[in-house]
Amino acid sequence: MPDSQPQPHGGTPPDSTALLLCGARLTDGRTVDVRLGGGRIEAVGTAGSLPPHPVRLDLSGHLLLPAPAEPHLHGDTALSADTPGPVSYAPADIQRRATEAALLQLGHGATALRCHVRVGDVAGLGALEAVLQARRALGGLAELTPVAVPRLLTGAAGADGVAMLRDAMKMGAGVVGGCPDTDPDPTGYAETVLDIAAEYGCAVDLHTHGDDPARLARLAAMAGGLRPGVALGPCAGLAALPRDVAARTADRLAAAGVGVVSLPQGGCSGVEHRGNAPVRLLRAAGVRVAAGSGALRDTVCNPVGRGDPLEAAYLLASQSGMRPSDAYGCVAGGARELMGLPEVRVEAGFPAELLAVRGERLSGALSLAYSRIVIHRGRVVARTSAVREYCDSAAAVALELPRQGRPDTGPPQPGVSRGA
Repeated sequence: MPDSQPQPHGGTPPDSTALLLCGARLTDGRTVDVRLGGGRIEAVGTAGSLPPHPVRLDLSGHLLLPAPAEPHLHGDTALSADTPGPVSYAPADIQRRATEAALLQLGHGATALRCHVRVGDVAGLGALEAVLQARRALGGLAELTPVAVPRLLTGAAGADGVAMLRDAMKMGAGVVGGCPDTDPDPTGYAETVLDIAAEYGCAVDLHTHGDDPARLARLAAMAGGLRPGVALGPCAGLAALPRDVAARTADRLAAAGVGVVSLPQGGCSGVEHRGNAPVRLLRAAGVRVAAGSGALRDTVCNPVGRGDPLEAAYLLASQSGMRPSDAYGCVAGGARELMGLPEVRVEAGFPAELLAVRGERLSGALSLAYSRIVIHRGRVVARTSAVREYCDSAAAVALELPRQGRPDTGPPQPGVSRGA
């Protein structure tokens, strides 16, 4: 079952209003107009070539991209580091934090999110119910898919976990998750997860450090025939293996169709180790690679974090040596493919899941994408505007340096020039 399964939403259907995007720049350098309708891209033409439309959005000075997706969010623990005093895991508090975290990432551009949620033990299914409530509250703004993550699944202690995991799938979790590294029998844990996923027709998304090539090879052998797919993450341990061993492991994952979710921002509630997967080696082997955010300002793994897909792409480009287009692909097309979502291109017929960022080139957008407009199902669902102000500078005027004006606020005040 892909993450794009139907989800409830209230109010006016989000795809009911057509919209004309005017003067947007594409990564190939073209400036185009884009007409949206019915939640899809209806037409793309050179600037000024499409018929006028009463609802239009001027995207002059913006780069128009397929919207990113978030394949690895921990909604039940997100933003817990910001809580004064002891952290509450009452369902109402989890719902509030999960909703705020999803909106934060939506503002950055992620219109679809996978949210890993712990189930079982003392908390039972309370956290999952809270995240499902958050999904209902977000209806029409973003697609939120819960991933059920049990602690133990093998032996006598794991029997309750198996029953709880089945209950979680019946309740509405869309993906079967888990942490085989923390179970006394990691192989048995993975077998159980794969069996339940096959039973419910769901994808699998497992946390693992990935430093045991034999264990990864066994998992790849077991997962080879499962559809709609298997993902592992963050797999930072692969980077510590000898290169030839890591390459052989990557070949096995690719042959089995197993994808990898890297976490270049670091920190994950399911794995104690930090670091990032060897993304270039994995991609060279043909492994589907996506990039996610992981822990977001929680009390255990990462007290900071923006939850920004473009920051993840920036880190892949700056630290892993990837081309900006490939790095952005890991948070956009690669993430959507791994999540089983339809492909998005800025072409007629594709879903209207788009992100407009102020700038002219992708490399600049990954570095300084402060101002953003997010489009989900063909309508604007989030907007962020940033204005940087400087004291008057004769050098800036003489060199005609680019700056972002604010036409709605009138001319700058004396002594101040504006830009972003």
